[in-house]
Amino acid sequence: MNLILFGPPGAGKGTQAKKLVDFYGIPQISTGDILRANVREGTELGFVAKAYMDKGDLVPDEVLIGIIKNRLKEPDCKIGFILDGYPRTVSQANALEVILDEINKPLDVILNLEVPNKKLIERISGRLICRNCGASYHRIFNQPKKEGICDICGDEIYQRSDDKEESVQNRLNVYKMQTQLLIDYYFKKGILVTLEGNKEIDEVLEDIKVVLAKLA
Repeated sequence: MNLILFGPPGAGKGTQAKKLVDFYGIPQISTGDILRANVREGTELGFVAKAYMDKGDLVPDEVLIGIIKNRLKEPDCKIGFILDGYPRTVSQANALEVILDEINKPLDVILNLEVPNKKLIERISGRLICRNCGASYHRIFNQPKKEGICDICGDEIYQRSDDKEESVQNRLNVYKMQTQLLIDYYFKKGILVTLEGNKEIDEVLEDIKVVLAKLA
Protein backbone atom coordinates (compact mmCIF):
# COMPACT_ATOMS: atom_id res chain seq x y z
CA MET A 1 0.00 0.00 0.00
CA ASN A 2 1.66 3.20 -1.22
CA LEU A 3 0.02 6.33 0.11
CA ILE A 4 0.39 9.98 1.01
CA LEU A 5 -1.29 11.61 3.99
CA PHE A 6 -2.42 15.21 3.65
CA GLY A 7 -3.79 17.27 6.49
CA PRO A 8 -3.36 20.73 7.98
CA PRO A 9 -1.52 21.29 11.27
CA GLY A 10 -3.61 19.81 14.07
CA ALA A 11 -5.61 17.44 11.84
CA GLY A 12 -4.10 14.36 13.47
CA LYS A 13 -2.08 13.31 10.43
CA GLY A 14 0.95 12.28 12.48
CA THR A 15 -1.18 10.28 14.92
CA GLN A 16 -2.91 8.40 12.11
CA ALA A 17 0.37 7.75 10.31
CA LYS A 18 1.82 6.06 13.40
CA LYS A 19 -1.27 3.88 13.78
CA LEU A 20 -1.10 2.86 10.12
CA VAL A 21 2.57 1.98 10.52
CA ASP A 22 1.67 -0.34 13.39
CA PHE A 23 -1.33 -1.88 11.65
CA TYR A 24 0.07 -2.40 8.14
CA GLY A 25 3.76 -2.78 8.93
CA ILE A 26 4.84 -0.17 6.39
CA PRO A 27 7.20 2.73 7.12
CA GLN A 28 6.27 6.37 7.58
CA ILE A 29 8.71 8.36 5.47
CA SER A 30 9.28 11.91 6.62
CA THR A 31 11.37 14.09 4.34
CA GLY A 32 12.85 15.83 7.37
CA ASP A 33 13.90 12.51 8.91
CA ILE A 34 15.53 11.14 5.78
CA LEU A 35 17.34 14.42 5.11
CA ARG A 36 18.83 14.35 8.60
CA ALA A 37 19.70 10.65 8.23
CA ASN A 38 21.56 11.27 4.97
CA VAL A 39 23.46 14.17 6.50
CA ARG A 40 24.31 12.11 9.59
CA GLU A 41 25.45 9.13 7.52
CA GLY A 42 27.51 11.31 5.18
CA THR A 43 25.94 10.10 1.94
CA GLU A 44 26.78 11.92 -1.28
CA LEU A 45 23.30 13.48 -1.45
CA GLY A 46 23.42 14.19 2.28
CA PHE A 47 26.65 16.12 1.79
CA VAL A 48 25.02 18.25 -0.92
CA ALA A 49 21.90 18.78 1.20
CA LYS A 50 23.96 19.82 4.23
CA ALA A 51 25.57 22.64 2.27
CA TYR A 52 22.12 24.18 1.74
CA MET A 53 20.84 23.41 5.23
CA ASP A 54 23.91 25.00 6.87
CA LYS A 55 23.13 28.25 5.03
CA GLY A 56 19.48 28.07 6.05
CA ASP A 57 18.38 27.54 2.45
CA LEU A 58 15.76 25.09 1.23
CA VAL A 59 17.18 21.87 -0.20
CA PRO A 60 16.55 21.93 -3.98
CA ASP A 61 13.93 19.59 -5.39
CA GLU A 62 16.47 17.63 -7.44
CA VAL A 63 18.46 16.79 -4.32
CA LEU A 64 15.42 16.00 -2.21
CA ILE A 65 13.83 13.75 -4.82
CA GLY A 66 17.08 11.79 -5.14
CA ILE A 67 17.14 11.18 -1.40
CA ILE A 68 13.47 10.12 -1.45
CA LYS A 69 14.09 7.77 -4.38
CA ASN A 70 16.91 6.05 -2.51
CA ARG A 71 14.74 5.72 0.60
CA LEU A 72 11.81 4.20 -1.29
CA LYS A 73 14.11 1.55 -2.77
CA GLU A 74 15.04 0.23 0.68
CA PRO A 75 13.71 -3.23 1.70
CA ASP A 76 11.23 -2.00 4.32
CA CYS A 77 9.27 -0.21 1.55
CA LYS A 78 8.73 -3.43 -0.39
CA ILE A 79 5.08 -3.80 0.67
CA GLY A 80 4.33 -0.10 0.91
CA PHE A 81 5.02 3.28 2.48
CA ILE A 82 3.38 6.38 3.92
CA LEU A 83 4.85 9.64 2.62
CA ASP A 84 4.74 12.48 5.12
CA GLY A 85 5.71 16.05 4.23
CA TYR A 86 6.20 15.44 0.51
CA PRO A 87 5.18 16.55 -2.04
CA ARG A 88 4.42 20.18 -1.17
CA THR A 89 4.11 21.55 -4.71
CA VAL A 90 2.79 20.32 -8.05
CA SER A 91 6.33 20.29 -9.49
CA GLN A 92 7.39 18.00 -6.63
CA ALA A 93 4.35 15.80 -7.29
CA ASN A 94 5.37 15.49 -10.95
CA ALA A 95 8.94 14.58 -9.97
CA LEU A 96 7.64 12.04 -7.47
CA GLU A 97 5.46 10.42 -10.12
CA VAL A 98 8.48 9.98 -12.38
CA ILE A 99 10.58 8.20 -9.74
CA LEU A 100 7.68 6.04 -8.59
CA ASP A 101 7.23 4.90 -12.17
CA GLU A 102 10.96 4.16 -12.39
CA ILE A 103 10.94 1.95 -9.29
CA ASN A 104 7.48 0.51 -10.05
CA LYS A 105 5.81 1.77 -6.87
CA PRO A 106 2.78 3.80 -8.05
CA LEU A 107 0.68 5.64 -5.51
CA ASP A 108 -2.51 3.84 -4.48
CA VAL A 109 -4.25 6.69 -2.70
CA ILE A 110 -3.89 10.19 -1.27
CA LEU A 111 -5.73 10.50 2.05
CA ASN A 112 -6.77 14.07 2.82
CA LEU A 113 -7.92 14.71 6.40
CA GLU A 114 -10.24 17.71 6.69
CA VAL A 115 -10.97 19.50 9.96
CA PRO A 116 -12.74 22.90 10.34
CA ASN A 117 -10.34 25.78 10.99
CA LYS A 118 -12.08 26.65 14.26
CA LYS A 119 -11.42 23.15 15.60
CA LEU A 120 -7.80 23.19 14.38
CA ILE A 121 -7.14 26.48 16.13
CA GLU A 122 -8.70 25.10 19.31
CA ARG A 123 -6.55 21.98 19.15
CA ILE A 124 -3.25 23.72 18.44
CA SER A 125 -3.58 26.95 20.40
CA GLY A 126 -4.38 24.98 23.56
CA ARG A 127 -1.20 22.90 23.42
CA LEU A 128 1.33 23.18 26.24
CA ILE A 129 4.77 21.57 26.56
CA CYS A 130 7.11 20.92 29.48
CA ARG A 131 10.37 22.88 29.16
CA ASN A 132 12.34 20.04 30.71
CA CYS A 133 11.00 16.64 29.60
CA GLY A 134 8.87 17.66 26.61
CA ALA A 135 5.63 16.14 27.94
CA SER A 136 2.54 17.45 26.15
CA TYR A 137 -0.60 18.91 27.69
CA HIS A 138 -3.67 20.80 26.53
CA ARG A 139 -5.68 23.57 28.16
CA ILE A 140 -8.94 21.76 27.36
CA PHE A 141 -8.27 18.09 26.64
CA ASN A 142 -5.32 17.22 28.87
CA GLN A 143 -4.72 19.66 31.69
CA PRO A 144 -1.87 19.12 34.17
CA LYS A 145 -2.87 18.30 37.74
CA LYS A 146 -1.32 21.58 38.89
CA GLU A 147 -1.63 24.62 36.63
CA GLY A 148 1.63 25.46 34.88
CA ILE A 149 3.50 22.46 36.31
CA CYS A 150 4.43 19.21 34.56
CA ASP A 151 2.92 16.09 36.16
CA ILE A 152 5.98 14.03 35.23
CA CYS A 153 9.01 16.09 36.22
CA GLY A 154 7.56 19.09 38.05
CA ASP A 155 9.10 21.64 35.69
CA GLU A 156 7.32 24.56 34.03
CA ILE A 157 4.98 24.00 31.09
CA TYR A 158 4.62 26.66 28.42
CA GLN A 159 3.09 27.45 25.04
CA ARG A 160 5.33 27.57 21.98
CA SER A 161 5.17 30.86 20.10
CA ASP A 162 4.05 29.14 16.90
CA ASP A 163 1.11 27.56 18.78
CA LYS A 164 -0.42 30.92 19.68
CA GLU A 165 -3.71 31.64 17.90
CA GLU A 166 -2.40 34.29 15.50
CA SER A 167 0.52 32.09 14.46
CA VAL A 168 -1.75 29.07 14.07
CA GLN A 169 -4.08 30.99 11.75
CA ASN A 170 -1.10 32.04 9.64
CA ARG A 171 0.17 28.44 9.46
CA LEU A 172 -3.26 27.27 8.32
CA ASN A 173 -3.41 29.97 5.63
CA VAL A 174 0.03 28.95 4.34
CA TYR A 175 -0.98 25.28 4.34
CA LYS A 176 -4.12 26.00 2.34
CA MET A 177 -2.21 28.03 -0.25
CA GLN A 178 0.45 25.32 -0.59
CA THR A 179 -1.79 22.30 -0.78
CA GLN A 180 -4.91 23.37 -2.65
CA LEU A 181 -3.19 22.96 -6.03
CA LEU A 182 -1.90 19.56 -4.93
CA ILE A 183 -5.36 18.48 -3.82
CA ASP A 184 -6.73 19.52 -7.23
CA TYR A 185 -3.82 17.70 -8.93
CA TYR A 186 -4.49 14.38 -7.22
CA PHE A 187 -8.29 14.77 -7.46
CA LYS A 188 -7.97 14.96 -11.25
CA LYS A 189 -5.91 11.76 -11.18
CA GLY A 190 -8.73 10.03 -9.32
CA ILE A 191 -6.68 8.90 -6.33
CA LEU A 192 -7.64 11.53 -3.74
CA VAL A 193 -9.96 10.52 -0.89
CA THR A 194 -11.06 13.22 1.55
CA LEU A 195 -12.04 12.08 5.04
CA GLU A 196 -13.63 13.85 8.00
CA GLY A 197 -10.85 14.34 10.52
CA ASN A 198 -13.04 15.97 13.17
CA LYS A 199 -13.82 12.68 14.91
CA GLU A 200 -12.32 10.54 17.64
CA ILE A 201 -8.90 9.16 16.70
CA ASP A 202 -10.07 5.55 16.41
CA GLU A 203 -13.10 6.56 14.31
CA VAL A 204 -10.84 8.32 11.81
CA LEU A 205 -8.58 5.27 11.75
CA GLU A 206 -11.52 2.99 10.96
CA ASP A 207 -12.59 5.29 8.12
CA ILE A 208 -9.05 5.10 6.70
CA LYS A 209 -9.03 1.29 7.00
CA VAL A 210 -12.30 1.11 5.04
CA VAL A 211 -10.76 3.11 2.20
CA LEU A 212 -7.57 1.04 2.17
CA ALA A 213 -9.48 -2.26 2.32
CA LYS A 214 -11.19 -1.37 -0.94
CA LEU A 215 -7.80 -0.93 -2.59
CA ALA A 216 -6.28 -4.18 -1.34
